[in-house]
Amino acid sequence: MSKWFYANIVLVGIAIWHVISKSSFSGVPIHLLAGLLGALFVLFNWTRQAVFSTIRNTPDRNVKIKLASLSKKIVPYHRWVGTLALVIIIIHAILVIHLYGFYWENPTFLSGFVTGIALVGMVTTGWLRLIKPSVKKRRAHIYFGMALFFLLAIHIIL
Repeated sequence: MSKWFYANIVLVGIAIWHVISKSSFSGVPIHLLAGLLGALFVLFNWTRQAVFSTIRNTPDRNVKIKLASLSKKIVPYHRWVGTLALVIIIIHAILVIHLYGFYWENPTFLSGFVTGIALVGMVTTGWLRLIKPSVKKRRAHIYFGMALFFLLAIHIIL
């Protein structure tokens, strides 16, 4: 598999560890569960990048065919999974603002805000590509995806 697949696994592990470490005996805070669920949907969609990268780089034709057919099955749901991730992250943001308020000096809040903007850009470019595809929109979608991955990693680590 590609380096993106391994990076996704590491980031999912860090996210789960972060939620578990913030939990208490009374349970997991709902805003952390919403954030984790949204992050899992984002990373599920980003795994397609890992699949495409593997398809481009593997010399084995059978592996390419298997991964391409798997990716073809997921394509109809890709936009909807991304949109669902955005909705869940908006719920996460509302819960965090309700609990802690707007605290711009907090690096976690600030990184989450910037990550949310990147997610909005990602979902928007994804839907715009459906309406009228172009190379600029595809590149913007990929760049938003890469930025979103690294911003999400920063947000989870902080």
